Amino acid sequence: MKSVSAEIDPVVAVPAPLAAALARPDDVALFVDFDGTLAPIVDDPAAARPLAGSVDLLDRLAGRLGVVGVVSGRPVSFLQAHLPESLALAGLYGLESRVAGRRRDHGQGGCWREVIEDLGAHAEAAGPADMRVERKDLSITLHYREHPGIEDEVGAWAAAEAARSGLEARPARRSWELHPPIAVDKGTAVADLVGPATTVCFMGDDHGDLPAFAALDRLATAGASTLRVVVDSDEVDGDLLAAADLIVTGPAGVQSLLAGILALLPAD
Repeated sequence: MKSVSAEIDPVVAVPAPLAAALARPDDVALFVDFDGTLAPIVDDPAAARPLAGSVDLLDRLAGRLGVVGVVSGRPVSFLQAHLPESLALAGLYGLESRVAGRRRDHGQGGCWREVIEDLGAHAEAAGPADMRVERKDLSITLHYREHPGIEDEVGAWAAAEAARSGLEARPARRSWELHPPIAVDKGTAVADLVGPATTVCFMGDDHGDLPAFAALDRLATAGASTLRVVVDSDEVDGDLLAAADLIVTGPAGVQSLLAGILALLPAD
């Protein structure tokens, strides 16, 4: 599917290779990011909610396709509060997961919890003025969305704190994230969830989704058909756009594509 490249909005056509693969729905795996992909971006991360109708579409697809999952930087506890049991969930970039109702945490994550808690308190007390601190149990996001003028200051503070604490600083959408130095990301999360699927689609909107696209490249090398969908916005990462097979506009474009996929599935 790497030859597929299109910008079709607001009605998103399902690319022909994926449309053909839907004749064998058990062989299809579909993964989506949460923020900016299912849910519109908002200033307060706690207020983010999936676009109305998208969750129902995913739930219906989960009953028909081989795997349908949400792969996100959010904790699983947040995701499961807003998404149905039918979906596979990977949270905190793969440090947590919930599949078929069973929760699994990375074995090395717990030893970093105290470090993360201490850094969260330090960020709230001594971080740059106007920086929003989002604690995620095993990671922290430092937001400058509401105050773009402090972008450089937040980036420098994140880098210094990462060096001091042993955590990793990763760029994200109008923010920096601090994570335990564990070799997991959205790519490893996709690899863990994909199973025997021979057609794999991932939809994302942020720098953190690039490892998921790289995982699709590895699957393609092994013979899978893949589709990398980028959700466009005025904040989208240029590297992400360059990696896209298909570009849609915002969560509404994602919803349109999901509806198109559902419409093409064989009758029950």
